[in-house]
Amino acid sequence: MLVEVGERLNTDQNGHTEELSQFEHVRRKHIGRYVSAAVVLAAALWIIRAFAHGQIEWSVAGQYLTARTILVGLGNTVLLAVLAMLLGVAIGVAVAIMRFSASPIINWAALGYVWLFRGIPSLLQLLLWFNLALVFPTMGIPGLFEWRTVDVMTPFVAALLGLGINQGAYTSEVVRAGLLSVDDGQYEAASAIGMHRLQALRRIILPQAMRVILPPIGNEFIGMVKWTSLASVIQFSEVMYAAETIYYVNSRVIELLFVAAFWYLIVVTVLSFLQTRVERYFARGSGRAAQSR
Repeated sequence: MLVEVGERLNTDQNGHTEELSQFEHVRRKHIGRYVSAAVVLAAALWIIRAFAHGQIEWSVAGQYLTARTILVGLGNTVLLAVLAMLLGVAIGVAVAIMRFSASPIINWAALGYVWLFRGIPSLLQLLLWFNLALVFPTMGIPGLFEWRTVDVMTPFVAALLGLGINQGAYTSEVVRAGLLSVDDGQYEAASAIGMHRLQALRRIILPQAMRVILPPIGNEFIGMVKWTSLASVIQFSEVMYAAETIYYVNSRVIELLFVAAFWYLIVVTVLSFLQTRVERYFARGSGRAAQSR
């Protein structure tokens, strides 16, 4: 085979034939690749030098890295992110199913929810929930049990509702896209064996749709960890608020910001690893499972 390739002839425009073996092989010069690599390396060195010689007391950053206030704030950040995401997923699944309802009222209610909460900025939603007492002074059933809204709507509850309900609007569209990715024949097969719609969704449709749903949901969860920093505006003691509380006292702003950034990166790294493992689990049996390893 190699002899045949070596003896293969090349015909030019004038009809003359020449053996390809007499030509010298010239490797392609990837000039653009080298230039771009040099630019990236120079930019990285410049950034490292700027941080190394900047007015940053790295010892102070290391001192507060494991401070009790920071670690408590980190725990509150993770707790808020997990609960808000669970609330968002629960609402999102329910709203996505409502979008497939034959009832126009239910369908339009789901559309209105998505339109409203995707249209209002997340920070504004947090502030609205935190100041809900200005609209509803009390909560409960009059004559039976009532609470003052200002006592119920703590910074944690306001942040949980604001982030969770807002997330539900985005999650519903992700879940709806996953449900639409499942072939219509699956619905028909479930109906043929006597399953009602909710049974079919729970036992047949949703497990297949998870391959499409999980990657964006994982990204949304990682984003939720960072969105919790908005709760510092309403004085919820998450990691960003904890860092702000400290640098308001000692004026070490940049050092405390790096401490907060460090812990955000750690949490996001762990979640990214877990997301990869979960995606592999639901992609087992498909070609994509082997490619993701």
